Amino acid sequence: MNAELINFLKQFVTDNRLEVFDKVLENRTRYITVAVEDIYQSQNASAVLRTSDCLGLQNIHIIENKNKYEVNPDVALGSSKWLNLIKYNKTENNTLEAIKKLKESGYRIVATSPHKEDVDLEKFDLGKGKVALFFGNEVMGLSELMIENADEYLKIPMYGFTESFNISVSAAIILHHLTSKLRNSDINWQLTDFEKEELKLTWLKKTIKSSSLLVNEFLSKKNNI
Repeated sequence: MNAELINFLKQFVTDNRLEVFDKVLENRTRYITVAVEDIYQSQNASAVLRTSDCLGLQNIHIIENKNKYEVNPDVALGSSKWLNLIKYNKTENNTLEAIKKLKESGYRIVATSPHKEDVDLEKFDLGKGKVALFFGNEVMGLSELMIENADEYLKIPMYGFTESFNISVSAAIILHHLTSKLRNSDINWQLTDFEKEELKLTWLKKTIKSSSLLVNEFLSKKNNI
């Protein structure tokens, strides 16, 4: 069904747009994912979305405990349109729910925070399995609850007086290093054909004006055959 619907909707976009979709899909990954915990400055989290899209990540997990996150359009520059944003906001503390869901999906839970058991970014082993990188808020960093429930700890080596990077800078450094390392490895990091097809259909729907009407037209004709 998805393939047929994609073929139908393709006629409403340019060949150039379709080529861009295919190129981006070939470089998309869910092997590395990002989780941001209780961010209250929207521009920082939005910058993380933009970086994630630029570097080929697909899923971003947003934990809302005390702070509700809204995309800052001036910073995200439309990147959220192409990403899967998964929000956790049903309970008083949603951090454990996010960790549970990610572990169930086979992810290693990695706190991007100095710790007695931490590993320098350059030495981090991607070959051990899928990675969920957790980034904390601008003042307090990651919560103690998150740190206590992490599987691993990752830090960026620093050589100045300041003890930490801004969250958006930290995410950019870590994600650029790890995605580059991933693409130069033998790890099977790309999306499956089914995932690519599913995303392509989603992106077509978001691109085409009144796409819901066109989809209904397609389904109506198909059901009447």
